[in-house]
Amino acid sequence: MPELPEVETVRRGLENRLKNFEIDRTEVCRTRAIASPGGPPVFVSGVAGSCVGAWSRRGKYLMAALEPDRGTWGVHLRMTGQFQWHERPNDPCPHTRVRFWNPQGQELRFVDVRSFGEMWWVPPGQPIESVITGLRRLGPEPFSEAFSTAYLRKRLKGSRRPIKTALLDQSLVAGVGNIYADESLFVAGLQPLTAAGELNLEQLNNLRKALVNVLTISIGAGGTTFSDFRDLEGVNGNYGGQAWVYRRGGSPCRRCGTPICREKLSGRSTHWCPTCQG
Repeated sequence: MPELPEVETVRRGLENRLKNFEIDRTEVCRTRAIASPGGPPVFVSGVAGSCVGAWSRRGKYLMAALEPDRGTWGVHLRMTGQFQWHERPNDPCPHTRVRFWNPQGQELRFVDVRSFGEMWWVPPGQPIESVITGLRRLGPEPFSEAFSTAYLRKRLKGSRRPIKTALLDQSLVAGVGNIYADESLFVAGLQPLTAAGELNLEQLNNLRKALVNVLTISIGAGGTTFSDFRDLEGVNGNYGGQAWVYRRGGSPCRRCGTPICREKLSGRSTHWCPTCQG
């Protein structure tokens, strides 16, 4: 599933490519792709004739302001959702879910192999969280002042769940998933199975800084491509080639040479170096 760096990469691509994009026509190829009330008919009529303004990101959610005063267009890529830009008409692939055209015939296409991706139209004047309800459960952004060492200490106090599991909880910190949880724990020198409540203030501070650093580097690299992620122009993310531990089970640690461990934790593959994170 795309995580914060991949979603931020998509946000930047959409904002760059869709500047003043006027939605002239919309086709919903798969009904379940539209999650807002009223389904496809209300979504199509809601976005029709609007101009796509600034894009924002909250956790793994993307939102575009529709102008003038036409509400908000929300998107969640889920596991395999991706946008494609098409300058000229061509036949859609079988996994095409939603299509948008401007008056010039250029097309923005939403393709989703697993069909878990969702879109919403939020009417003007209505709170976004009232329609995109998943936003209500999100914790602070990793780059925000709210995501402090003191915050982590308070939220994790007495917790017996593994710190890796805690990092995957979107109510603790928004946008972090399996890849960057593993990578951040390596940089912080923390064993992923350690009980979250046992980490001292220094360890929590190191983890917070490691997470922000790893996410910043990955955004600069355009995210990670291990399976399905591509940006708007179809380009792979580059972070995967420099990953410390993720998907490197059995390979020598890039720092000390010890074979990387891999184990299932809370249903997710977890990778760590038993020496550097011992």
